[in-house]
Parts: sequence; C-alpha cells; structure tokens
Amino acid sequence: MRRTVSIDCFPESVARYSREYAIVAIDVIRATTTAITAVAAGRRCHPVSSLEAAFRKAATLEQPILAGELGGDMPDGFDMNNSPAELEARTDRHRPVVMLSSSGTKLITLAAVRGPAFLACFRNYAATARHLASRYSKVAVIGAGSRSEFREEDQMCCAWIAELLIGAGFEPENPSVTRIIERWSGAPPESCLGGRSANYLIRSGQSHDLTFILARVNDLEAVFPVTNDEVQMIPEPRLTERAATVSAQT
Repeated sequence: MRRTVSIDCFPESVARYSREYAIVAIDVIRATTTAITAVAAGRRCHPVSSLEAAFRKAATLEQPILAGELGGDMPDGFDMNNSPAELEARTDRHRPVVMLSSSGTKLITLAAVRGPAFLACFRNYAATARHLASRYSKVAVIGAGSRSEFREEDQMCCAWIAELLIGAGFEPENPSVTRIIERWSGAPPESCLGGRSANYLIRSGQSHDLTFILARVNDLEAVFPVTNDEVQMIPEPRLTERAATVSAQT
C-alpha cells in the first residue's frame, strides 16, 4: 500500500483530508507545546475552539484552570496566558486545564472531529513520527498558522516529522512537502528566532516561553492523541535501529 504524507497550514485546511488520514496538529508557539506540557505533567487538558466553549467546558470541571489567549491577549476571566513555562512551574497539577488560543486550539478541535488526531511540537516530534509510521498509511501534518502566515517554527516541526516519515517509506503527497523539508532539514530549533512568533514573545516580555520551547527538543517519548475533547498521552518507546527498519517495511 502506498503511504503518503502531506504538509499543510491553517485550521480550515483540515477539511481537505478524509477520515483515512491521521492528522497532526502543530502550534509550537504555543498551543500544542502548552497542551503537551500540561498532559506530560499529569494534568487533564481540554482544548476548545471559542471563548464560549471555554467557559462551558470549565463549568463541567472541578477547579479548572482557564489558560489561553485571543489575539495575543489573555481573555477576561482566564487564570493564565497560553504559557507552557508558566504551566510547568505551577504545583496544582490536580487541576484540569481548559485551553484556548487564536488558531492552535481551533486546529486541534477540527482535527479531532475529522479523524485520528495527534498533537506535536518540538518536544515530541520524533516519537510522533515513529508512532504514525507504524500505524497509518496517510498522514497530514498541519501547522496552525497565525495572521495568515505559516510560521517558521510550525514549518520546522512539520518538516521534521514529514522527513522522518519519508525515511520510513512514506512518499510526499505533493511537491510542497519536499520544498519545506529541504528548507528546514537539519536546521537547529533556534532557526525560528527570526520569525514573528518568536519576536512577539520577546517584545511582549514572554521570552521565558521561548526559552522553554527551545530547551526541550525530543525530551518526551510519547504521542498525544485527542479523544473525546481531551488530550491523552501514550508512551512511544524509542525503537532500536533494527526494529525501526522492520516497522517501516510492514
């Protein structure tokens, strides 16, 4: 069976893919990093697509933390911004998180409705690629985008996952996949520092999140599927070289 990988951007692009695709939602700065960090710390995490949905979901939970931003600003009534560093530093890990962001959580919720959906960021891109390579024949890796731009950090993470899938026997679904991989193959995470997302964090006094993101690359051996509006965590042990080869051929 022919196995293919596509790279795309923006929440609306989810509609292009049928249910046979596994969709990987990526918003490195910051929604998927924050959600993954929450669940890896033992929290429950519920991404939502709107302010109204955030308050509705919070009303069903005990002591929820409302975390997120709209247009870069924390909404009234929220407890914290969309900050992985701040969330990691909190000790109240028994409290569930309801997450909202300008585009990242919208992408996550749309992907979860469409079919198998996973979250990825710099922290788990290799584990995500291994998991997908052993279980799916069609993968769409989608960046959240911001202000009509496919941001550098999301391109990088998409490219790295797609490159690993191609190494496991997948084919690029269109020429743009190859172009994006060629642009970012081998690039260090710091390559995103010149982008608008990184510059925004620096200008707005939130560089602690940028430091957090760049310091944690493939430190999590797990995948993060979305099931019933909640982000889950499944350990994905690192394969031996021989096991990886067998997996790619089956």
